[in-house]
Amino acid sequence: MDDISTAGLLITLGLLILLSAFFSGTETAMMSLNRYRLRHLSQQGHRAAKRANTLLERPDRLIGLILIGNNLVNILASSIATVLGLRLFGQWGLAIATGSLTLVILIFAEVTPKTLAALYPEKLAYPNSLVLRPLMTLFYPLVWLVNLISNGLLRLLGVSTRSSGDDDLSADELRSVLNEASAMIPRRHREMLVSILDLEKVTVEDVMVPRNELYAIDINDDFKTMMKQLTHSPHSKVLLYRDNIDDVVGFLHLSDLLRLMAREQGVTDKATLLREVREIYYVPEGTPLNVQLLKFQRAKERLGLVVDEYGDIQGLVSLEDILEEIVGDFTTGLQPATSEEISKQDDGSYQVDASINIRDMNREMNWHFPTDGPKTLNGLVLEALEEIPKEHTSLSIGPYQIEVLEANESMVTTVRIEPK
Repeated sequence: MDDISTAGLLITLGLLILLSAFFSGTETAMMSLNRYRLRHLSQQGHRAAKRANTLLERPDRLIGLILIGNNLVNILASSIATVLGLRLFGQWGLAIATGSLTLVILIFAEVTPKTLAALYPEKLAYPNSLVLRPLMTLFYPLVWLVNLISNGLLRLLGVSTRSSGDDDLSADELRSVLNEASAMIPRRHREMLVSILDLEKVTVEDVMVPRNELYAIDINDDFKTMMKQLTHSPHSKVLLYRDNIDDVVGFLHLSDLLRLMAREQGVTDKATLLREVREIYYVPEGTPLNVQLLKFQRAKERLGLVVDEYGDIQGLVSLEDILEEIVGDFTTGLQPATSEEISKQDDGSYQVDASINIRDMNREMNWHFPTDGPKTLNGLVLEALEEIPKEHTSLSIGPYQIEVLEANESMVTTVRIEPK
């Protein structure tokens, strides 16, 4: 390098530092790309995204190429800096060149370009991939040799160098992504998407109408009594049973009843009515809601009776109950639009019907009572006290102070809740 002028060496050194910054920034930018956005843009025909995605399919080759280029320019820059140091500073030139070049490379070729690339990965990765593609072709033999040795060492450690594609998000990770995507997804839509993910954590017992609240009619009643009960039913589908609710006969759709009544002869006897009864669709207890939603769809059913392992009826679950877990509560004209089970008192406390479903209460009041045990507030109080309490018994569950207002021999009926 004796024949090259000092100015020429300085210019060459500057160009090498720029190349080092290019390789350092490109490495960070390529590895910081959002893989899901990259795949989406690639599928949409974005050329730069396709190039980047192709390079990232073999990250070992990409990293090998970038590091080969980065090390080549850094080593060459070090040699040139040494020559410049000896020319300009004599015997102290080596030390000065080493210290100065280290500082320059650290600031201008490492920290600054990598920080910029981490902040704006797409703006750097996409245009830089234009340069990487021909470089990969040019240096492929060297890249292949380096990767052969490196991958061999990794295989000895039991590490695969091919992109495994195992970067799919789990439900919890996807939930975190949705919660953090507040700027791009409306809050209501985000809540619905999170609710869909939560379906796998909720079972049919959490949303069903419990056995003691089922509206059902005994077919052994006289015909007039049955007709009166049917015409006053708050539901469009009525459960029919024989003597005991565990001996169910089927569901009667009120639309079928109206069709019969519209005929010339009308509904004249119980036998005519029972011919319109439809079969029962049974649902095992413990079935997650996401599974039951698919079962309803495949069976083309909207209603099912929840049964335990002994075949005893535990409650009734409908398609609407599952949909409410996703979209929130909605009502029909036959049901009140607001809850009658919770009433606010003058002192700021709440009087609550203890038969209320805990999940429904939490959703309505934005409370956080535990839902991994009993399904009703009565069950939660009994579990906490381990006995049937007397009236005016008080207890604390989490941050909530609860007082039993009314209770009978078998259950708590009314409580007062005072959130702390």
